[in-house]
Amino acid sequence: MLRIRLRRVGKKKQPSFRIVIAESTSPRDGKFVENIGFYNPRTEPETVRYEEERALYWLSVGAQPSESVRRIFKTYGTWERFERMRAGESIETLVEEAETEAEEAEEAEEAPEAETPEVEAEEVAAAAVVAEEGEEAEAPEEEDVVEESASEEAPEEETSEEASDVESAGEENVEAEAETETADDEEAEEAETEAEADVEAATEETEA
Repeated sequence: MLRIRLRRVGKKKQPSFRIVIAESTSPRDGKFVENIGFYNPRTEPETVRYEEERALYWLSVGAQPSESVRRIFKTYGTWERFERMRAGESIETLVEEAETEAEEAEEAEEAPEAETPEVEAEEVAAAAVVAEEGEEAEAPEEEDVVEESASEEAPEEETSEEASDVESAGEENVEAEAETETADDEEAEEAETEAEADVEAATEETEA
């Protein structure tokens, strides 16, 4: 009886497998009738490639899959297509369907890689917009600070001018007071001089 099973290949502790058709009495890694694909469980996701048409053919002639191969066939739709073939669908239609699904799966794997630069460009553009909005939001604050600083400095300048005016006024008052005192002193001296003259005149009259 023929079986569809895995045949181990690869280095020690790095197993990969061939999907082969072999006699059930043949050793695991012995002779086989046909190699229809390969299976590598060490990749993420696992790598599986096999000829759908040959798998369906060998199933149709009675080859029995091992448990591992049966799981692979169920995962990738081969077992479901085999049952449809037994129900009357043509193998050509089923194989074409399998090839279409495989192409779509490959395109889906490649799509994220192709879209990545676009996504990065969109993220960069969004970050630039956010940065510009942040700068615009900060600008009014700076203007307010400048205006506040100017308004704080203005009273100091006015205060300095007022102080200068007060000092000038004080100096003028002092000068005016000094002039007033000088005039008073001169008047007092004149009055004393006149008084002395009157006293001398009165004394002369008395002696005469």
